[in-house]
Amino acid sequence: MLLGSVSLLDCVVFCAFLTPQLIIHVGFFETVSVALQCLPFLLITLPYQFVRERYLVGYERQSPFVRKASLFEDFVIRCVRYAFANIPPSVGRVFFSKLVALPFLRFRLLRHGYLRSPVHWHEYQDKRFKGIWVIKDPMVKPDVCVFYAHGGGFSMGSAYFYLEFLLTWLSLLSDSGYKNPAIFSLEYTLVPDASFPTQLEEAIAAYQHVLSTVQDPNRICVGGDSAGATIVLSLLLHLAKTSRHVDMMDGVGTWSLPKPGMAVLISPWATLVSSRHRNTASDYLEAGSLHLYARQYAGGKVPVDDPLLSPGNCRDVSWWKSAVPSKGVYVAYGAEEVLAAEITDLVKFWERNHMQVRSREEKGGIHAWPVASLFLSSSPGDRQKGLKPLVQEIRDAIN
Repeated sequence: MLLGSVSLLDCVVFCAFLTPQLIIHVGFFETVSVALQCLPFLLITLPYQFVRERYLVGYERQSPFVRKASLFEDFVIRCVRYAFANIPPSVGRVFFSKLVALPFLRFRLLRHGYLRSPVHWHEYQDKRFKGIWVIKDPMVKPDVCVFYAHGGGFSMGSAYFYLEFLLTWLSLLSDSGYKNPAIFSLEYTLVPDASFPTQLEEAIAAYQHVLSTVQDPNRICVGGDSAGATIVLSLLLHLAKTSRHVDMMDGVGTWSLPKPGMAVLISPWATLVSSRHRNTASDYLEAGSLHLYARQYAGGKVPVDDPLLSPGNCRDVSWWKSAVPSKGVYVAYGAEEVLAAEITDLVKFWERNHMQVRSREEKGGIHAWPVASLFLSSSPGDRQKGLKPLVQEIRDAIN
């Protein structure tokens, strides 16, 4: 299932769903204050920078992303960049929430002629975790399953905001030859409602649920983007060594579970705080904000460089060899993203120590570009250019 590209009408409708939820959950005066704060950027800075950097400077002085981006992609990413650095996380949390994302998806489906989703999905809730199942036939055992954790800096984002991305992914898995593919997307607790290790505990419990459904760990692919990929890496390290920080967990930390068959990671936030995180003219992330979110996620319970919290800080070769799935890890990231240097370093560390890893660094690419492309690009090919290689990697490893 691939819906049409996002239109101006979609943007207007999204704002119509967003505005009342901001007033309800953030407050009328705070919402108005944020809107007024944004006006100088929207009315002066954005138009000036947009025109200048797209049309008034030479090609060699344009950022790598601007050189390849459409007008719509460039415009939206500039807005996201401003929001990430200047808008309170409480606003971002509502932006990506179920209350906004789900009615917007239903509008998108209706606009394309669907009264209901052509791909089955349903919510699942247990006393330890909750999430969304996306599956071709819920009455039949999956022959492949992706266990996914969304991004959002640990403080925003939801499985519902990613639902169109997941529905498209499932359709591509089905097209690749799987008879009954499935995806389970974890809806983990956000900061500041909880900090580490709550999110890891939820991931462990949810992974056990997926195991009980699929019944074969070799047919499970764990994955995530950004902060979600951090949680997935923490999960892999935990499965290999359950003793670390077990005293902080509520019982699930002692569960002995087999590791999955493979992992696919999109722009993993591997090292939470690093001097090598560099702001770029292309990317929408901002290093200072990332480091603030990282410390909030740590919550003062463990150091921010603890290897289970921040997997990029783990340099224990034997631990990683026990953690890396038997069919390897595939990593997709952008050459221009803030996290690029640390992602490259982790990939090279795995390669030097003879672990099975494959990677794709997208030239001119920004953070989580396979996700961004699906929502922002115009042609079907460009919209799926990040997802199709992920599907092929899974198809090659789990057959």
